[in-house]
Amino acid sequence: MTWTELPLVDGISNLCLGGGMVFWFWGTTQLLTRRSVLFKLHGLSVSDTLGSLAIVFGLLLKIPNEWPLLILAMICLAVWNTMLGYVLAYCSTSGDQP
Repeated sequence: MTWTELPLVDGISNLCLGGGMVFWFWGTTQLLTRRSVLFKLHGLSVSDTLGSLAIVFGLLLKIPNEWPLLILAMICLAVWNTMLGYVLAYCSTSGDQP
């Protein structure tokens, strides 16, 4: 029995996959609010980043043989989606604020 077949690891993996899906759907509900388009996109990008990271981490626990690619995917998600979130947040503020 390998460590990936342990019920606790399988449960944590399923919890991460489910949590990631919840973050994705929560981010989609931000699109239905009455705020500005940039604020909606910022909320969507933040929840999409967290959801995607949780899903990739859940996959990492299920298929540890693919860890280099999954770690690379997590780094790319964290860097590029965070940059996109900051750009959207900066664009959503008015120009006269410090």
